[in-house]
Amino acid sequence: MEHLYEKAQESAEYIKAHTTKRPKIAVVLGSGLGNLTADFTEAEELLYKDIPNFPVSTVAGHKGALLAGKLGEKEVYALEGRFHFYEGYSMKEVCYPFYVLKLLGVEQVVLTNACGGINREFAPGTLMLLTDFINMMGTNPDMTEPYSLELRNLAKQTADELGISYKEGVYLGFMGPCYETAAEIRAFAGMGADAVGMSTVPETMVCNYLGMKVLAVSCITNMATGIQTVKHSHARVLEIANRAGETLCRWLGAVIQKMEG
Repeated sequence: MEHLYEKAQESAEYIKAHTTKRPKIAVVLGSGLGNLTADFTEAEELLYKDIPNFPVSTVAGHKGALLAGKLGEKEVYALEGRFHFYEGYSMKEVCYPFYVLKLLGVEQVVLTNACGGINREFAPGTLMLLTDFINMMGTNPDMTEPYSLELRNLAKQTADELGISYKEGVYLGFMGPCYETAAEIRAFAGMGADAVGMSTVPETMVCNYLGMKVLAVSCITNMATGIQTVKHSHARVLEIANRAGETLCRWLGAVIQKMEG
């Protein structure tokens, strides 16, 4: 994407001109995990297609809109839908919204995704707090602490207070668009991956590069190939994500109330 800064600046100026909120926190809602916005008040919605230079979501379960509103006492941007490398976008386009969010003044980002479980102690519906990632999409800059220890501790404390069960684990980012083979999953397990998906890693890298703190939670919607015996289905992914989404929204909503900004 040529002239990235100028394009991001144009997007940011459009968003500022069409919204009154100036959040310091942003949340990205993955497949089937859009219910968090039902709790927003004073919501102002902009469709991606109307924001200059913004890519457009093509995946089922991704609405394709930026919401600026209040979640409890906090002003929050919600990205209802993300962009994937397998959709044909470049990595710069996949991460474009985060350059815009940085220009808008965002300091903390919460990422969510629906993914496949590799750790056999997990089951569909499990919520996994990301502790680290394995990048199978390309090179990465310094990633000593890709997911903020401060925010992870806050999330764990909040889950304990609410009686929400969760796991912690390592997310492996895979290019897609296909589901992985059984042999690949065995290899990934040997590398230390607890779950695998097709997003989140590029976004994490760019947010770290831009100096924004990151918290990420995965919803395990299926067990990976070779562990799950039935064929994969995106419809099934959405079904499990919607079912677990209520708990995830309650957890993240409470975490966001405790975040600075």
